[in-house]
Amino acid sequence: MSSKPKYKVAVSREVKTGLLAIFAIATLILGYNYLKGTNLLKRTQTFYVVYDQVDGLSDASMVTINGLRVGKVQGIELNQTNGKLLVTLSVENDYKIPVGSLAKTYGGLLVGNTNVAIVPDYSQTSYLKNGDTLRGEQSDGLMDLVSSQLDPLKFKIESAVVSADSLISALNQVLDTNSRADIRNSLSNINSITSSFKKTSVELEHLLTGNRNKLDQTFSNLENMSDNFSKLSDTLAQFEVKKLMQELETTVSNLNQATAQLNSTDGSIGKLLNDDQLYENLEGATRQLEQLLQDLKLNPKRYVHFSLFGKRAKEYDPPADPNQ
Repeated sequence: MSSKPKYKVAVSREVKTGLLAIFAIATLILGYNYLKGTNLLKRTQTFYVVYDQVDGLSDASMVTINGLRVGKVQGIELNQTNGKLLVTLSVENDYKIPVGSLAKTYGGLLVGNTNVAIVPDYSQTSYLKNGDTLRGEQSDGLMDLVSSQLDPLKFKIESAVVSADSLISALNQVLDTNSRADIRNSLSNINSITSSFKKTSVELEHLLTGNRNKLDQTFSNLENMSDNFSKLSDTLAQFEVKKLMQELETTVSNLNQATAQLNSTDGSIGKLLNDDQLYENLEGATRQLEQLLQDLKLNPKRYVHFSLFGKRAKEYDPPADPNQ
């Protein structure tokens, strides 16, 4: 039985070196694109967006949908005619973008690199095709946000500065030389009053310290008086107030009756107080009695006769003046 001869293919060293070089170049290209966020093994679709300005957007910036990275910025070109910026977006084929979706920039400055967020319009049923253009919109940058927050504060600060300046001007007009001197004098008087109060408080403290026993005795006496008043109030509370009020009403009724009798002309006292004729008669009798006493004083011999020898009394001669 005869055997077939085996032939060994010889590979030269140059071929091996070429294959190794091709493999290294392919690996380098794949690695570089992977670091840039490009997967050469996946098919992508291209979309375009037009912006007025990109605020730090650059090649290889992320393209996201709801925060998920779906592609990258492929390139940015400036239109020399109108100054618009044409941004090319590379999005993986796995993601369909509805018609009317929005491409909005975000981030930048201190927040990080500027990226593009695609806001899909899910109300649409048709989708964009490769090479279509999306509507572009720029979000407010950090400086715009800071400016929007600082503008009201700036206005308030300016208003406060103007108000303070007006106040200082008004104070300068009011506080002239004489007013300042008066204020200094007032402050000096306040210091004097404060010193006096301090001195008075020290003296009062000494007075209280020296008379502490007397004050304690006084408060004890006040406490005893309070107890006595409390006992007195308890004693008064035990009185029969109703009976006392009835007796008081009876007394007032009797006084009213007596007053009514005095005002009437039925009794003697009422007549004496209210009868004018009786008053005039009493006044006339009093006048005549006064005249009689006066005449008795001036002419006692007319009324008293005293004689040891029984001499006959003279007849009474009335005076010429009846008032004598």
